[in-house]
Amino acid sequence: MADQGSAVIVGGTSGIGRQLAKVLADRGGEVVITGRDQARAQAAATEIGGRTRGLAVDLARPEEIGAKLASVGKVRHLVIAAIERDDNSVRKFDVARAQRLVTLKLVGYPEVIHTLTPRFVPDASIVLFGGLAKERPYPGSTTVTSVNGGVNNMIKTLAVELAPVRVNAVHPGIVGDSPAWNGKPPEVLQRVVDRTPLGRLVTMDEVVGSVLFLLDNGGINGVNLYVDGGWLLL
Repeated sequence: MADQGSAVIVGGTSGIGRQLAKVLADRGGEVVITGRDQARAQAAATEIGGRTRGLAVDLARPEEIGAKLASVGKVRHLVIAAIERDDNSVRKFDVARAQRLVTLKLVGYPEVIHTLTPRFVPDASIVLFGGLAKERPYPGSTTVTSVNGGVNNMIKTLAVELAPVRVNAVHPGIVGDSPAWNGKPPEVLQRVVDRTPLGRLVTMDEVVGSVLFLLDNGGINGVNLYVDGGWLLL
């Protein structure tokens, strides 16, 4: 059987990325997950099981990405789920933190794609992770809002440049059972629930399902998909 290519999940050692990796590994294909630490990445790969292996990649060090991904063969699916949370207001601007986040998403994301482009199979698909701070800023979201706006438009040029490879983005709202949110005080989350027509927060399974939809549906290209239960409507 011809090599159909692997699924590469950058930021696949925890949270939504790891949950997605488990689903893809259970399909039986080869899965490559990355994190910043090699030992942690390989430990996560072992726990996920199947044909999963781990690599160390730091998107904020884009000059190293090519070498770090040198062992990756043909690629069918690429998901870049690696994010960092940055509380950075313009009144108290932390240049170093801003530079790291901007580099991670607006240089690291496309450098991963640049590195793997020669290895994409003809019907490959890419999904990038943004976030809804681009639509609903909050105090301290100066950098986050800016870089997620960049992801919003990045997929459009990539879809044109990489055709017929498909490129889409998912923008989750507050994911109630994710590691970043499941320990928050109930009153904090309730304020969001009260503004969500769904009447609850979205789940990691629902975000994973949205990524699988974007990866698998051959007619979806250049789309920014919001997974927020309708939060932006109110």
